[in-house]
Amino acid sequence: MSHGATVMVAGAGAAGLFGAIACAEASPGATIHIFEAGREALAKVRISGGGRCNVTHACFDPAVLVGHYPRGDRALRGPFSRFQPRDTVQWFEQRGVALKTEADGRMFPTTDDSGTIVDCLLGEARRLGIKIYTGCAIAQVRPTANGFDLTTRAGDEWHCQKLLLATGSSPGGYRLALSLGHDLVPPVPSLFTFNIPDPALRELAGVSVETVQLSLALEDGPALTQSGPLLVTHWGMSGPAVLKLSAYGAVGLHKQRYRATLRVNWLPALKPDQVRQKLLSLKPDQGKRQVAAFSPFPALSRRLWQYLVQHRVSLRTDLNWADLSKAQLQGLVTELTRGEYAVAGKGVFKDEFVTCGGIPLPEVNFKTLESRCRPGLYLAGELLNIDGVTGGFNFQSAWTTGWLAGHAIADSLIG
Repeated sequence: MSHGATVMVAGAGAAGLFGAIACAEASPGATIHIFEAGREALAKVRISGGGRCNVTHACFDPAVLVGHYPRGDRALRGPFSRFQPRDTVQWFEQRGVALKTEADGRMFPTTDDSGTIVDCLLGEARRLGIKIYTGCAIAQVRPTANGFDLTTRAGDEWHCQKLLLATGSSPGGYRLALSLGHDLVPPVPSLFTFNIPDPALRELAGVSVETVQLSLALEDGPALTQSGPLLVTHWGMSGPAVLKLSAYGAVGLHKQRYRATLRVNWLPALKPDQVRQKLLSLKPDQGKRQVAAFSPFPALSRRLWQYLVQHRVSLRTDLNWADLSKAQLQGLVTELTRGEYAVAGKGVFKDEFVTCGGIPLPEVNFKTLESRCRPGLYLAGELLNIDGVTGGFNFQSAWTTGWLAGHAIADSLIG
């Protein structure tokens, strides 16, 4: 073991702290310092999941797991075979933190308190002698014959043999990577809600549908589709289906200034002809009842049905089923199975701050997370051009890349 070696980590988020801990455990003789530009370590972990911290997802097959990453799926296949959600669960449980799985597969600490995760990680760092400097950003890095010279924003000088960049989507972190020979895929937001300028729709805020199918037409490339729950909000549409679609359409939507046409199939379990037959059957069966009076489809609430009938198809409130014309019937079928909504911007999603873009993945060796541009430099977490859909997947890529980088750094110090 190389005693006296110094390892510096830029960024005290999930990937940086996890990487530092992994390195310290595997290389007890190393001195490890973490520099964090913000006022506290693990700030994003603390506020994530509404303060509960969605640690990971109960998807334990690496081949299936990578399917939840719009960018990074191929690169993560190998890393996930070495450290995946099952390993994350075991890691925390070995340190006294039990996780639980919710119905949708998301995993949280049983305490429902992100502080449990924060305290565990900071406690491990203290136990291993890792020094964390908050409010201390690295301003400059200069490669040397045996490592790197670092200068903080306050002007302090440091030297290390190995450097791990885990600065998330911080512009300062990108600048450091660029100064060390890397390129940058311009970062843009991922995981966001859709602003839909329809006052009548927004009045339905809080209404949800268990399963819809969404299709988004983009100028570059084929239309994107996603299925899942949808939630109507005060600004438009949200829910897992929308968030997944936003992740896969992040780059295209950014190019289009978040203007697009969203097609909604409110009844994906039925074919359009089945929907038409169901509506036709109501003409003789419910002829004297008003079309807007009740929803013939259990999946759609009465409020949503009335919105579709009155505001989307523009049927009179007193129109009976018996008097429904062929054109009006077709209008209903169209709105129920492929209604088009104008997306006029993006909103935010709770406390999730996820971007796509970052350091191009071919510039990194994913067996070690070492830079292919600069020996001795390692990269982990959201700094890389990797992002997952909502559900704990972004934290899992942070744990995995941090853990692998930490162990690879420790291995490189042996000699």
